[in-house]
Amino acid sequence: MDFVKKLILITAALLALGLAGFAQQTYQMTVYFDYSHFITTDGYLTSNALTNKFHFRRAYFNYENKISDNLKFRFRYDADNTANLTSVDFVKQTVKKDDKLRPFVKHIFLEYSINWLQSKFNIGMIETMAFKLSEDRWGLRSVAKTFADGYKDITGESIDMTSADMGITWKGVVSKELRFGLGVHNGSHYSHVEGDKYKKFSGYVQIVPVNGISLVGYADMERQAEGKDAVTYKVDALINLIPKANLVFEWLQYDSDLKAYKSGGWSAYATYQITAGKLGIFFRYDNYQPNMSDSNKDMSLIIAGLDWFAWGKACRIQPNVWIYNYKNSAKKTDVAGVVTFFMTF
Repeated sequence: MDFVKKLILITAALLALGLAGFAQQTYQMTVYFDYSHFITTDGYLTSNALTNKFHFRRAYFNYENKISDNLKFRFRYDADNTANLTSVDFVKQTVKKDDKLRPFVKHIFLEYSINWLQSKFNIGMIETMAFKLSEDRWGLRSVAKTFADGYKDITGESIDMTSADMGITWKGVVSKELRFGLGVHNGSHYSHVEGDKYKKFSGYVQIVPVNGISLVGYADMERQAEGKDAVTYKVDALINLIPKANLVFEWLQYDSDLKAYKSGGWSAYATYQITAGKLGIFFRYDNYQPNMSDSNKDMSLIIAGLDWFAWGKACRIQPNVWIYNYKNSAKKTDVAGVVTFFMTF
């Protein structure tokens, strides 16, 4: 009988340990699904794109395991169909574009935390510091990327910034008013292997002078060829002094010795919770200068809409409108209506 009791106690202890270990693991799925329709018929984009479509923009699967009080592991799977993949027909000897929704690894890293300066060290295929802070302030990644993150998508001009890369970051807190981050990455982005001997160095300083105001200065630098450097400067300002409202300003400039011109611009946006956790509104204005030596290439984008928590945080419906304006008078204004379905569980 004593043996049976001991066996029951040992089994119960092992189950408890197993359940405790399982409790440290989290799984999350996030999906962005759109219906978009160009309202204008004679705009610059209308003649170069589908006028309406249903579209799975992104689908994320996120797994995290808090291994110990100091160590955490993340694995994130992502999927989109924007990559120009090809398939081969060996019978017909042809190659064609393949637009299937393709999964790929976005994050796979360890995070080590210590009490000194509340430090967090990430190593592996990690989040960079280029977009994260401004994305958290925008809070509507399901509707649109932040100004810097979506710069190439809107203008076609690369500013050599990415949301993830292979490397190491160190983030810490000096005081309630001062935070910082430092990073070194391959610079080739998460979708490419390293192709040269150079690395990208980045850093930010966040100042919180009073509750409700946050200022962030970010910079990165990478040598792209012998004697040729590329530098990015970015400033974010958050004002959250009105209950349930956020006002944010973002400024960017990119300068590469490989180009004869600089790229940059700014963005301002506001979000307001009409009913907390149920209904919100948002408005954003982006001003793009893809070639600061040629103002005729300047353009702007307005994004405005509603954020309806249709089934709580698990499912939000976000009707929104995009208005593209161009400095070049030959390019007529484009207006697109979008309904975004944001699901997370």
